[in-house]
Amino acid sequence: MRPLALTMGDPAGIGGEVTAKAWHARRATGPVFCVLDDSARFAALGIQMREITSPEQAAAVFATALPVLPVRLRAPALPGKPDAANAPAVIESITRAVALAQSGRVGAVVTNPINKAALYQAGFTHPGHTEFLAALTHADNPPVMMLASPALRVVPVTVHLALRQAIATLTTDLIVTTARITYAALQTQFAIAAPRLAIAGLNPHAGEAGALGDDEEKIIAPAIAALRAMSMNVTGPWPPDTLFTETARARYDVAICMYHDQALIPLKTLDMHRGVNVTLGLPIIRTSPDHGTAYDIAGKNVADPSSLLAALDLAAQLAGLSVTSIAL
Repeated sequence: MRPLALTMGDPAGIGGEVTAKAWHARRATGPVFCVLDDSARFAALGIQMREITSPEQAAAVFATALPVLPVRLRAPALPGKPDAANAPAVIESITRAVALAQSGRVGAVVTNPINKAALYQAGFTHPGHTEFLAALTHADNPPVMMLASPALRVVPVTVHLALRQAIATLTTDLIVTTARITYAALQTQFAIAAPRLAIAGLNPHAGEAGALGDDEEKIIAPAIAALRAMSMNVTGPWPPDTLFTETARARYDVAICMYHDQALIPLKTLDMHRGVNVTLGLPIIRTSPDHGTAYDIAGKNVADPSSLLAALDLAAQLAGLSVTSIAL
């Protein structure tokens, strides 16, 4: 059994705390993981941990100690106060975890939340985690971000863009590409033989036949027609304000949304604590909690590890490892 590689995330956030809580919750059952982090952080939390030199050593110590592949911080990690001096360590944690996954030494990468603003000060040039992972892995496909929970799966076509830019970026080809990658991933990774995709509209009431905008007629409807021509079960464009009701959700396996908040607001409203970010289209498996660094509660020992636990369990499931939790 290959362990999972868990990155440190922003050391000023709740990543260290939820990592410690996740290990405590899973140390008897797995999945086994090792964290690429500064071991001093866990010693300060009073967590039993052990430095290891390779991920292959993780399984032997996991039941009694948190396995840590050391990545040293350059400055003390102060809760709620991000420090650009630690950005190189954050980036190193991600880079090393990806390399371990590419070499087959870990089954998947699970990433704790980062603060992109702090990384930008250290020369980080990517819009987010997803784009950085795509660059590191030289992915053949454009990366697709799926948020998944037991209640809902959503995929935004445009992701880390200002809303004006997202609308300007939206094209028929981009919708088709995103939907095709999503459809294939649901088949190969989630074992859904014939995925049902619901395509959201962009405008109120899905444009109301052009009265409230013609993006549905000019951009979205042609994408749906192209996907149906590929024998995919695709419906829409659906009015976004009714697409996420309980009745509507029963009719599809994933909602393809036009921009970031259209997808993430309903997912986080319905199931914030069990939501998982899954990157589709990469040559490695990557999951992440659906929350951020949570600076406001960092260091208070009140962070909920549920989303990280769900991310670890899903990563193990996708990697073909043995887990006790249910599939998303």
